[in-house]
Amino acid sequence: MPFRDEVRIRVRAGDGGAGRVSFRREKYVPKGGPDGGDGGDGGSVVIEVDPNLGSLEGIDPRRAHRAEDGRPGGGAKCHGRNGEDLVLRVPAGTLVRDGERGHVLKDLDRAGATVVIAKGGKGGKGNARFATSTDRTPTKATPGTPGEERSLHLELKIIADVGLLGFPNAGKSTLLHALSGANPQVGAYPFTTLTPNLGILEHEWEPYVIADVPGLIEGAHRGKGLGDRFLKHVERTRVLLHLVDAADGSAGVAERYRAVRDEVAAYSDELARKPEIVVLTKLDLVEDRPALEAELEEAGVRGVLVSAETRDGVDALIDALVAAVRAARGEE
Repeated sequence: MPFRDEVRIRVRAGDGGAGRVSFRREKYVPKGGPDGGDGGDGGSVVIEVDPNLGSLEGIDPRRAHRAEDGRPGGGAKCHGRNGEDLVLRVPAGTLVRDGERGHVLKDLDRAGATVVIAKGGKGGKGNARFATSTDRTPTKATPGTPGEERSLHLELKIIADVGLLGFPNAGKSTLLHALSGANPQVGAYPFTTLTPNLGILEHEWEPYVIADVPGLIEGAHRGKGLGDRFLKHVERTRVLLHLVDAADGSAGVAERYRAVRDEVAAYSDELARKPEIVVLTKLDLVEDRPALEAELEEAGVRGVLVSAETRDGVDALIDALVAAVRAARGEE
């Protein structure tokens, strides 16, 4: 299935079952009293986080998402069966928005998070409820109330410790593989990564989740190249790994670094303030390393030089990454 990070759906909770009008009919009891039971409550619509999911592809926008109706009450004061809840499972990081007004109803930001988004209707009362000293044979019962119905906009923002940023073909997917062993598609051409990829770096028995999003292009904050849709997936990360292709001779390294920083700042001030590690990639293809280091020093850009192919500098990068994430968590 294709990666899906946004979906609009309509949900409806179940209606409450109707109360029953009924009277006891037993041998030798010609005038039995009222015994109509109450109707069952309608099922609710519940959204909960499933830690095994990575996108919203399981939520079909074309189908009706409706919980079960409550059953009507029965004779002999039998209560109608309650309707079953409809449970929609989503990945952690899903924002549940009102589909009409757009405001956030719930931020499902962790495993186990759940929300009742549409409540089921209440079951009606059977006529046994209405018996009084003056009316011993009531013929009144009430219908169940309707379940809630609403439009929803589900939006996924991936939760990770580290987010990889950079222009297309900056080496993000290759570095992700070197750090975590993940196997995203890798190729020597732009836009190899079309959907976010996740990898896990294990360091001293502790996992660190890394998100690789598609490469940015100038104008990304305005949606060019779908950049605004992809930038949202690094909004929740603790630390940014900003990758710059050190072997690309088409422009200066410092200029390429600032171009991405400008896109990030234009998209979100909060994102631009996140801790950042600058990574100069493809060190194995750099012909004049002293000249590169001199350019960086002159431009005031401090970065870690890395070759994911030869693993030169990878261990130093891991140490810097782990220290930055722990500091962002408040552990150091």
